Amino acid sequence: MTQTLANQSHGSALKALKCKECGAEYELQATHVCEYCFGPLEVSYDFSRLSQPITRESIEAGPNSIWRYRSFLPVETDNPIDVGTGMTPLLKSHRLARQLGLENLYIKNDAVNMPTLSFKDRVVSVALTRAQELGFSTVSCASTGNLANSTAAIATRAGLDCCVFIPADLEAGKVMGTLIYGPTVMAVQGNYDQVNRLCSEVANTHGWGFVNINLRPYYSEGSKTLGYEVAEQLGWELPDHIVAPLASGSLFTKIYKGFREFVDNGLVDDKAVRFSGAQAEGCSPIAQAYKEDRDFINPVKPNTIAKSIAIGNPADGVYAIDIAKKTNGTIESVTDAEIVEGMKLLAETEGIFTETAGGTTIAVLKKLVDAGKINPDEKTVVYITGNGLKTQEAVQGYIGQPFAIEPKLDSFERALERSRTLDRLDWQPVLV
Repeated sequence: MTQTLANQSHGSALKALKCKECGAEYELQATHVCEYCFGPLEVSYDFSRLSQPITRESIEAGPNSIWRYRSFLPVETDNPIDVGTGMTPLLKSHRLARQLGLENLYIKNDAVNMPTLSFKDRVVSVALTRAQELGFSTVSCASTGNLANSTAAIATRAGLDCCVFIPADLEAGKVMGTLIYGPTVMAVQGNYDQVNRLCSEVANTHGWGFVNINLRPYYSEGSKTLGYEVAEQLGWELPDHIVAPLASGSLFTKIYKGFREFVDNGLVDDKAVRFSGAQAEGCSPIAQAYKEDRDFINPVKPNTIAKSIAIGNPADGVYAIDIAKKTNGTIESVTDAEIVEGMKLLAETEGIFTETAGGTTIAVLKKLVDAGKINPDEKTVVYITGNGLKTQEAVQGYIGQPFAIEPKLDSFERALERSRTLDRLDWQPVLV
Protein backbone atom coordinates (compact mmCIF):
# COMPACT_ATOMS: atom_id res chain seq x y z
CA MET A 1 0.00 0.00 0.00
CA THR A 2 2.86 2.38 0.71
CA GLN A 3 4.97 1.95 -2.42
CA THR A 4 5.94 5.26 -4.00
CA LEU A 5 4.30 5.86 -7.35
CA ALA A 6 6.47 6.51 -10.36
CA ASN A 7 7.70 10.10 -10.49
CA GLN A 8 5.05 12.01 -12.44
CA SER A 9 6.96 15.26 -12.63
CA HIS A 10 10.37 16.49 -13.74
CA GLY A 11 10.10 19.38 -11.30
CA SER A 12 10.36 17.83 -7.85
CA ALA A 13 13.05 18.99 -5.42
CA LEU A 14 12.28 16.22 -2.93
CA LYS A 15 15.47 14.70 -1.52
CA ALA A 16 14.87 12.70 1.69
CA LEU A 17 13.33 12.60 5.13
CA LYS A 18 15.83 13.91 7.65
CA CYS A 19 15.87 13.65 11.44
CA LYS A 20 15.76 17.08 13.08
CA GLU A 21 17.92 15.79 15.96
CA CYS A 22 20.65 13.50 14.64
CA GLY A 23 20.47 14.24 10.90
CA ALA A 24 19.88 10.62 9.80
CA GLU A 25 18.24 10.40 6.39
CA TYR A 26 15.39 8.11 5.26
CA GLU A 27 13.60 7.28 2.06
CA LEU A 28 10.53 9.34 1.22
CA GLN A 29 8.02 6.91 2.69
CA ALA A 30 5.22 7.10 5.29
CA THR A 31 7.28 7.39 8.45
CA HIS A 32 7.81 10.19 10.93
CA VAL A 33 10.18 9.12 13.73
CA CYS A 34 13.93 8.45 13.59
CA GLU A 35 14.74 4.83 14.45
CA TYR A 36 18.07 5.86 16.00
CA CYS A 37 17.24 8.77 18.32
CA PHE A 38 13.41 8.92 18.05
CA GLY A 39 13.61 12.50 16.81
CA PRO A 40 10.99 13.87 14.38
CA LEU A 41 11.57 13.60 10.65
CA GLU A 42 11.06 16.44 8.21
CA VAL A 43 11.37 16.78 4.45
CA SER A 44 14.65 18.00 2.97
CA TYR A 45 14.99 19.36 -0.56
CA ASP A 46 17.62 19.86 -3.22
CA PHE A 47 16.37 22.78 -5.27
CA SER A 48 19.21 22.36 -7.76
CA ARG A 49 17.30 19.32 -9.06
CA LEU A 50 14.60 21.51 -10.56
CA SER A 51 14.69 21.72 -14.33
CA GLN A 52 13.78 25.43 -14.22
CA PRO A 53 14.73 28.08 -11.66
CA ILE A 54 12.03 29.36 -9.31
CA THR A 55 11.34 33.04 -9.92
CA ARG A 56 8.80 35.55 -8.70
CA GLU A 57 7.32 35.55 -12.18
CA SER A 58 6.97 31.75 -12.34
CA ILE A 59 5.19 31.75 -8.98
CA GLU A 60 2.85 34.59 -9.96
CA ALA A 61 1.96 32.70 -13.15
CA GLY A 62 0.83 29.69 -11.12
CA PRO A 63 -2.65 28.83 -9.83
CA ASN A 64 -4.38 31.08 -7.30
CA SER A 65 -3.83 28.54 -4.54
CA ILE A 66 -1.05 27.02 -2.46
CA TRP A 67 0.01 25.06 -5.51
CA ARG A 68 1.66 28.13 -7.04
CA TYR A 69 4.43 27.06 -4.62
CA ARG A 70 4.44 23.41 -5.73
CA SER A 71 8.22 23.35 -6.22
CA PHE A 72 8.63 24.02 -2.48
CA LEU A 73 6.15 21.34 -1.41
CA PRO A 74 6.77 17.59 -0.78
CA VAL A 75 4.97 16.14 -3.80
CA GLU A 76 6.09 14.74 -7.12
CA THR A 77 2.96 15.04 -9.23
CA ASP A 78 2.04 17.94 -11.48
CA ASN A 79 -1.62 17.26 -10.62
CA PRO A 80 -2.04 17.80 -6.88
CA ILE A 81 -5.38 17.90 -5.07
CA ASP A 82 -6.27 21.54 -5.66
CA VAL A 83 -9.48 22.68 -3.98
CA GLY A 84 -8.64 26.37 -4.13
CA THR A 85 -6.80 26.32 -0.82
CA GLY A 86 -4.68 29.31 0.07
CA MET A 87 -4.06 32.84 -1.24
CA THR A 88 -6.27 34.11 1.57
CA PRO A 89 -6.42 37.87 2.23
CA LEU A 90 -3.60 39.77 3.90
CA LEU A 91 -5.49 42.76 5.23
CA LYS A 92 -3.91 46.04 6.29
CA SER A 93 -5.55 46.77 9.64
CA HIS A 94 -6.88 50.23 10.34
CA ARG A 95 -9.34 50.23 13.24
CA LEU A 96 -7.69 47.45 15.26
CA ALA A 97 -4.26 48.97 14.61
CA ARG A 98 -5.45 52.39 15.72
CA GLN A 99 -7.01 50.96 18.88
CA LEU A 100 -3.76 49.16 19.75
CA GLY A 101 -1.51 52.05 18.75
CA LEU A 102 0.19 50.24 15.85
CA GLU A 103 1.10 51.76 12.50
CA ASN A 104 1.78 48.67 10.36
CA LEU A 105 -0.47 45.81 11.45
CA TYR A 106 -1.56 43.17 8.93
CA ILE A 107 -4.04 40.33 9.40
CA LYS A 108 -3.49 37.05 7.52
CA ASN A 109 -7.07 35.80 7.41
CA ASP A 110 -7.32 32.02 7.05
CA ALA A 111 -10.80 32.20 8.58
CA VAL A 112 -11.93 32.30 4.93
CA ASN A 113 -9.62 29.55 3.66
CA MET A 114 -11.19 26.94 1.40
CA PRO A 115 -12.84 24.53 1.60
CA THR A 116 -13.41 24.34 5.39
CA LEU A 117 -12.47 27.79 6.73
CA SER A 118 -9.19 27.07 8.52
CA PHE A 119 -5.48 26.89 7.77
CA LYS A 120 -5.71 23.08 8.08
CA ASP A 121 -6.91 22.96 4.47
CA ARG A 122 -3.33 23.82 3.49
CA VAL A 123 -1.66 20.95 5.33
CA VAL A 124 -4.32 18.42 4.36
CA SER A 125 -4.16 19.27 0.66
CA VAL A 126 -0.44 18.53 0.76
CA ALA A 127 -0.75 15.43 2.94
CA LEU A 128 -3.48 13.79 0.87
CA THR A 129 -1.68 14.52 -2.38
CA ARG A 130 1.34 12.73 -0.94
CA ALA A 131 -0.89 9.96 0.44
CA GLN A 132 -2.11 9.25 -3.08
CA GLU A 133 1.47 9.16 -4.36
CA LEU A 134 2.32 6.65 -1.64
CA GLY A 135 -0.64 4.46 -2.60
CA PHE A 136 -2.95 4.94 0.40
CA SER A 137 -6.67 4.39 -0.17
CA THR A 138 -7.80 5.21 3.40
CA VAL A 139 -6.77 8.39 5.22
CA SER A 140 -7.32 9.50 8.77
CA CYS A 141 -6.31 11.96 11.48
CA ALA A 142 -6.40 12.76 15.17
CA SER A 143 -8.08 16.14 15.46
CA THR A 144 -9.33 18.90 17.73
CA GLY A 145 -11.84 19.78 15.01
CA ASN A 146 -10.44 21.80 12.13
CA LEU A 147 -8.20 19.00 10.89
CA ALA A 148 -11.12 16.57 10.91
CA ASN A 149 -13.15 19.02 8.81
CA SER A 150 -10.34 19.40 6.28
CA THR A 151 -9.42 15.72 6.07
CA ALA A 152 -13.02 14.66 5.54
CA ALA A 153 -13.72 17.32 2.90
CA ILE A 154 -10.56 16.91 0.85
CA ALA A 155 -10.64 13.09 1.08
CA THR A 156 -14.11 13.22 -0.43
CA ARG A 157 -12.85 15.39 -3.28
CA ALA A 158 -9.95 12.98 -3.86
CA GLY A 159 -12.11 9.83 -3.69
CA LEU A 160 -10.32 8.45 -0.63
CA ASP A 161 -11.95 6.53 2.22
CA CYS A 162 -11.81 8.50 5.45
CA CYS A 163 -12.05 7.76 9.18
CA VAL A 164 -11.30 10.56 11.66
CA PHE A 165 -10.84 10.61 15.43
CA ILE A 166 -11.92 13.50 17.66
CA PRO A 167 -12.36 14.14 21.40
CA ALA A 168 -15.97 13.46 22.39
CA ASP A 169 -16.44 16.97 23.89
CA LEU A 170 -15.69 18.84 20.66
CA GLU A 171 -17.72 21.91 19.67
CA ALA A 172 -20.94 21.02 17.82
CA GLY A 173 -20.05 23.15 14.80
CA LYS A 174 -16.84 21.25 14.23
CA VAL A 175 -18.52 17.86 14.63
CA MET A 176 -21.22 18.78 12.11
CA GLY A 177 -18.58 20.30 9.85
CA THR A 178 -16.97 16.87 9.64
CA LEU A 179 -20.03 14.61 9.48
CA ILE A 180 -21.48 16.45 6.48
CA TYR A 181 -18.78 14.97 4.23
CA GLY A 182 -19.73 11.40 5.13
CA PRO A 183 -16.58 10.01 6.79
CA THR A 184 -16.53 7.54 9.65
CA VAL A 185 -16.13 9.64 12.81
CA MET A 186 -14.83 8.19 16.08
CA ALA A 187 -15.59 10.37 19.13
CA VAL A 188 -13.10 9.29 21.80
CA GLN A 189 -13.76 9.70 25.51
CA GLY A 190 -10.55 11.56 26.23
CA ASN A 191 -8.49 14.65 25.39
CA TYR A 192 -6.52 15.21 22.20
CA ASP A 193 -3.33 13.60 23.48
CA GLN A 194 -5.26 10.41 24.31
CA VAL A 195 -6.88 10.50 20.87
CA ASN A 196 -3.45 10.86 19.28
CA ARG A 197 -2.03 7.87 21.16
CA LEU A 198 -4.95 5.71 20.02
CA CYS A 199 -4.43 6.82 16.43
CA SER A 200 -0.77 5.79 16.53
CA GLU A 201 -1.92 2.26 17.40
CA VAL A 202 -4.54 2.27 14.64
CA ALA A 203 -2.01 3.51 12.08
CA ASN A 204 0.33 0.64 12.94
CA THR A 205 -2.48 -1.94 12.94
CA HIS A 206 -4.48 -0.93 9.86
CA GLY A 207 -1.85 0.67 7.65
CA TRP A 208 -3.88 3.81 7.02
CA GLY A 209 -2.41 7.16 6.06
CA PHE A 210 -2.73 9.40 9.13
CA VAL A 211 -2.03 12.93 8.02
CA ASN A 212 -0.58 14.02 11.37
CA ILE A 213 1.15 10.74 12.29
CA ASN A 214 2.86 8.63 9.61
CA LEU A 215 2.33 11.36 6.97
CA ARG A 216 3.29 14.19 9.33
CA PRO A 217 6.57 15.16 7.61
CA TYR A 218 4.64 15.93 4.41
CA TYR A 219 1.54 17.32 6.11
CA SER A 220 3.44 19.89 8.17
CA GLU A 221 5.14 21.33 5.07
CA GLY A 222 1.79 22.77 3.97
CA SER A 223 2.07 25.39 6.71
CA LYS A 224 5.05 26.91 4.90
CA THR A 225 2.59 28.41 2.43
CA LEU A 226 1.46 30.84 5.14
CA GLY A 227 5.00 32.22 5.06
CA TYR A 228 5.24 32.25 1.27
CA GLU A 229 1.94 34.06 0.81
CA VAL A 230 2.69 36.77 3.35
CA ALA A 231 6.05 37.49 1.70
CA GLU A 232 4.46 37.64 -1.75
CA GLN A 233 1.49 39.72 -0.59
CA LEU A 234 3.80 42.23 1.10
CA GLY A 235 5.39 42.87 -2.28
CA TRP A 236 8.08 40.18 -2.03
CA GLU A 237 9.28 41.38 1.35
CA LEU A 238 9.43 39.79 4.79
CA PRO A 239 7.60 41.36 7.75
CA ASP A 240 9.36 42.60 10.87
CA HIS A 241 7.32 40.59 13.38
CA ILE A 242 4.76 37.78 13.27
CA VAL A 243 2.33 36.64 15.97
CA ALA A 244 0.84 33.16 15.54
CA PRO A 245 -1.01 30.59 17.66
CA LEU A 246 0.84 27.63 19.13
CA ALA A 247 -0.73 24.17 19.38
CA SER A 248 1.84 21.50 18.47
CA GLY A 249 4.26 24.28 17.46
CA SER A 250 4.48 23.02 13.88
CA LEU A 251 2.76 26.00 12.24
CA PHE A 252 5.20 28.37 13.94
CA THR A 253 8.27 26.45 12.82
CA LYS A 254 7.06 26.03 9.25
CA ILE A 255 6.33 29.72 8.72
CA TYR A 256 9.94 30.27 9.75
CA LYS A 257 11.11 27.56 7.33
CA GLY A 258 9.04 29.11 4.53
CA PHE A 259 10.65 32.51 5.03
CA ARG A 260 14.12 30.96 5.03
CA GLU A 261 13.47 29.00 1.81
CA PHE A 262 12.38 32.18 0.04
CA VAL A 263 15.56 33.91 1.21
CA ASP A 264 17.79 30.97 0.24
CA ASN A 265 16.28 30.87 -3.25
CA GLY A 266 16.70 34.59 -3.85
CA LEU A 267 13.00 35.44 -3.87
CA VAL A 268 13.16 37.94 -0.98
CA ASP A 269 15.92 39.87 0.74
CA ASP A 270 17.07 38.53 4.08
CA LYS A 271 16.06 40.40 7.22
CA ALA A 272 15.47 39.71 10.89
CA VAL A 273 11.89 38.63 11.54
CA ARG A 274 10.74 38.33 15.14
CA PHE A 275 8.51 35.33 15.96
CA SER A 276 6.03 35.53 18.85
CA GLY A 277 3.65 32.73 19.84
CA ALA A 278 0.25 32.63 21.52
CA GLN A 279 -1.25 30.03 23.86
CA ALA A 280 -4.26 29.73 26.16
CA GLU A 281 -3.37 29.62 29.87
CA GLY A 282 -5.49 26.50 30.23
CA CYS A 283 -3.12 24.66 27.86
CA SER A 284 0.19 26.49 27.70
CA PRO A 285 3.04 23.97 28.00
CA ILE A 286 5.16 25.85 25.44
CA ALA A 287 4.62 29.24 27.08
CA GLN A 288 5.41 27.76 30.49
CA ALA A 289 8.66 26.22 29.25
CA TYR A 290 9.61 29.49 27.57
CA LYS A 291 9.01 31.54 30.73
CA GLU A 292 10.98 29.07 32.84
CA ASP A 293 13.80 28.98 30.26
CA ARG A 294 13.50 25.21 29.87
CA ASP A 295 14.58 23.23 26.79
CA PHE A 296 11.95 20.55 27.41
CA ILE A 297 8.16 20.48 27.62
CA ASN A 298 6.20 19.30 30.65
CA PRO A 299 2.91 17.87 29.32
CA VAL A 300 -0.29 19.36 30.76
CA LYS A 301 -3.95 18.40 30.82
CA PRO A 302 -5.91 20.88 28.67
CA ASN A 303 -8.59 23.01 30.33
CA THR A 304 -9.53 25.88 28.03
CA ILE A 305 -12.21 27.03 25.59
CA ALA A 306 -9.49 27.21 22.93
CA LYS A 307 -9.86 23.55 22.02
CA SER A 308 -8.33 23.83 18.56
CA ILE A 309 -4.94 24.64 20.10
CA ALA A 310 -5.36 22.51 23.25
CA ILE A 311 -2.48 20.08 22.77
CA GLY A 312 -0.99 19.19 26.14
CA ASN A 313 2.09 17.42 24.78
CA PRO A 314 3.17 19.48 21.74
CA ALA A 315 5.49 17.62 19.36
CA ASP A 316 7.29 20.72 18.09
CA GLY A 317 7.20 22.78 21.27
CA VAL A 318 10.96 22.89 21.85
CA TYR A 319 11.57 23.96 18.24
CA ALA A 320 9.03 26.78 18.61
CA ILE A 321 10.83 27.98 21.74
CA ASP A 322 14.15 27.92 19.92
CA ILE A 323 12.77 30.08 17.09
CA ALA A 324 11.18 32.58 19.48
CA LYS A 325 14.45 32.96 21.35
CA LYS A 326 16.80 33.23 18.39
CA THR A 327 14.58 35.76 16.61
CA ASN A 328 14.16 37.97 19.70
CA GLY A 329 10.46 37.12 19.85
CA THR A 330 8.46 35.83 22.80
CA ILE A 331 5.73 33.36 23.79
CA GLU A 332 2.77 34.45 25.89
CA SER A 333 -0.48 33.00 27.21
CA VAL A 334 -3.88 34.53 27.99
CA THR A 335 -6.96 33.56 30.00
CA ASP A 336 -10.22 32.26 28.53
CA ALA A 337 -11.84 35.62 29.36
CA GLU A 338 -9.12 37.41 27.39
CA ILE A 339 -9.64 34.99 24.50
CA VAL A 340 -13.32 35.92 24.28
CA GLU A 341 -12.39 39.60 24.41
CA GLY A 342 -9.88 38.98 21.62
CA MET A 343 -12.58 37.41 19.45
CA LYS A 344 -14.90 40.35 20.10
CA LEU A 345 -12.16 42.92 19.51
CA LEU A 346 -11.26 41.52 16.08
CA ALA A 347 -14.92 41.26 15.06
CA GLU A 348 -15.85 44.75 16.26
CA THR A 349 -12.86 46.48 14.67
CA GLU A 350 -12.14 44.53 11.49
CA GLY A 351 -15.33 42.55 10.77
CA ILE A 352 -13.58 39.19 11.14
CA PHE A 353 -15.26 36.47 13.20
CA THR A 354 -12.47 34.16 14.34
CA GLU A 355 -12.56 31.04 16.46
CA THR A 356 -10.92 30.73 19.87
CA ALA A 357 -7.43 30.20 18.41
CA GLY A 358 -7.70 33.56 16.68
CA GLY A 359 -9.05 35.12 19.86
CA THR A 360 -5.99 33.79 21.66
CA THR A 361 -3.68 35.32 19.07
CA ILE A 362 -5.37 38.74 19.15
CA ALA A 363 -5.38 38.72 22.97
CA VAL A 364 -1.65 37.93 23.01
CA LEU A 365 -1.03 40.63 20.38
CA LYS A 366 -2.74 43.15 22.69
CA LYS A 367 -0.80 41.86 25.69
CA LEU A 368 2.51 42.27 23.85
CA VAL A 369 1.61 45.80 22.77
CA ASP A 370 0.61 46.74 26.32
CA ALA A 371 3.94 45.36 27.58
CA GLY A 372 5.91 47.37 25.02
CA LYS A 373 7.10 44.24 23.23
CA ILE A 374 5.91 45.34 19.77
CA ASN A 375 7.32 48.50 18.23
CA PRO A 376 4.45 50.60 16.83
CA ASP A 377 6.36 51.03 13.56
CA GLU A 378 7.11 47.31 13.08
CA LYS A 379 5.46 45.65 10.10
CA THR A 380 3.59 43.08 12.19
CA VAL A 381 1.54 40.19 10.78
CA VAL A 382 -0.96 38.41 13.02
CA TYR A 383 -2.18 35.00 11.82
CA ILE A 384 -5.90 34.17 12.12
CA THR A 385 -6.19 30.44 11.52
CA GLY A 386 -9.88 29.55 11.79
CA ASN A 387 -13.48 30.75 11.53
CA GLY A 388 -15.65 31.72 14.48
CA LEU A 389 -18.72 29.99 13.08
CA LYS A 390 -17.10 26.77 14.29
CA THR A 391 -16.89 27.84 17.96
CA GLN A 392 -20.00 29.89 18.58
CA GLU A 393 -20.37 28.42 22.07
CA ALA A 394 -17.33 30.39 23.20
CA VAL A 395 -19.04 33.77 22.85
CA GLN A 396 -22.60 32.85 23.80
CA GLY A 397 -23.65 35.04 26.71
CA TYR A 398 -20.94 37.63 25.98
CA ILE A 399 -22.31 39.41 22.91
CA GLY A 400 -25.82 40.47 23.93
CA GLN A 401 -29.21 39.56 22.47
CA PRO A 402 -31.34 40.96 19.65
CA PHE A 403 -34.09 43.41 20.59
CA ALA A 404 -37.48 41.72 20.27
CA ILE A 405 -39.99 44.23 18.85
CA GLU A 406 -43.48 44.29 17.45
CA PRO A 407 -43.98 45.14 13.78
CA LYS A 408 -44.81 48.76 14.73
CA LEU A 409 -42.82 51.99 14.47
CA ASP A 410 -43.28 53.00 18.11
CA SER A 411 -41.98 49.59 19.25
CA PHE A 412 -38.91 50.09 17.08
CA GLU A 413 -38.37 53.64 18.45
CA ARG A 414 -38.49 52.43 22.06
CA ALA A 415 -35.99 49.65 21.30
CA LEU A 416 -33.71 52.07 19.44
CA GLU A 417 -33.62 54.44 22.44
CA ARG A 418 -32.94 51.50 24.71
CA SER A 419 -30.02 50.40 22.51
CA ARG A 420 -28.55 53.91 22.59
CA THR A 421 -28.86 54.01 26.37
CA LEU A 422 -27.00 50.70 26.62
CA ASP A 423 -24.29 52.01 24.30
CA ARG A 424 -23.83 55.07 26.52
CA LEU A 425 -23.57 52.86 29.60
CA ASP A 426 -20.94 50.71 27.88
CA TRP A 427 -18.83 53.77 27.04
CA GLN A 428 -19.27 55.51 30.41
CA PRO A 429 -16.36 53.78 32.20
CA VAL A 430 -14.06 54.67 29.30
CA LEU A 431 -15.15 58.34 29.26
CA VAL A 432 -14.78 58.70 33.01
